[in-house]
Amino acid sequence: MKLTTISSCYIGPEISPEQFIPEHFFLYLIRGAINGYDGNKNYTLKPGEYCIARKNHLARYNKQKDDDVFGKIVVIFDEAFLKVQKEKHKMHINKAAISGAFVAGGKNERIETFIKSLEPYYNGEGRLDGRYADIKREELLLILLAINPELANVFFDFAIPQKINIEAFMNSNYKFNVSLERFAYLTGRSLSAFKRDFKQVFNDTPSHWLIQKRLRESYFLISKKGKKPTDIYLDLGFEDLSHFSFVFKKMFGVAPTALGKE
Repeated sequence: MKLTTISSCYIGPEISPEQFIPEHFFLYLIRGAINGYDGNKNYTLKPGEYCIARKNHLARYNKQKDDDVFGKIVVIFDEAFLKVQKEKHKMHINKAAISGAFVAGGKNERIETFIKSLEPYYNGEGRLDGRYADIKREELLLILLAINPELANVFFDFAIPQKINIEAFMNSNYKFNVSLERFAYLTGRSLSAFKRDFKQVFNDTPSHWLIQKRLRESYFLISKKGKKPTDIYLDLGFEDLSHFSFVFKKMFGVAPTALGKE
């Protein structure tokens, strides 16, 4: 299938671009490639493929352009919209387990037909004509549920995260650059309970443990794997290279660039 008018399109309410996914969204790739990571697994999305990114998960993804071009379709399934659809279509869930931040869909003829159907309503500015946005969102939702009925357990479960093992969660997700409030929420705790339980498990504060954990991992990657500081600091949860270099040298007594040359 070749889209003639849509380069990229976003349907639904705006959501934050941070590494915490606040609402479910559908992602279809037109051009380029996307690499995703959810703390446990790496994913790659290629042109013509789609996936569902699940709310209340941590994820990081980066795009690769094809001849300096990148195109995607993003459809947000926010909770308010899904609650209306659950009631309208009498949807039920059975709590069947679907793990991971991403539910990969691959290539599908029905999805391709739907994507093609968006062209008449595309305004050429990255958005769908607002008069048709919810109609097309509902259509896509029903197509996805027909393809994979278990997605009902993803879309229509509105419960907040339950209390989980804090040690296993943090050891899997320490690389994500999100606030302590996010970590607390995702482990099913208030911020104060999170800090208390964290202290009991790790005998440290969350902030100090996170930076120590990230720095030890960076030392390993640079000294043993030959990685460059510029290639890893963002993936390890540091916001800028200068801060990473400063705290690295403070902890290990050597700049990360110098370590890589030893």
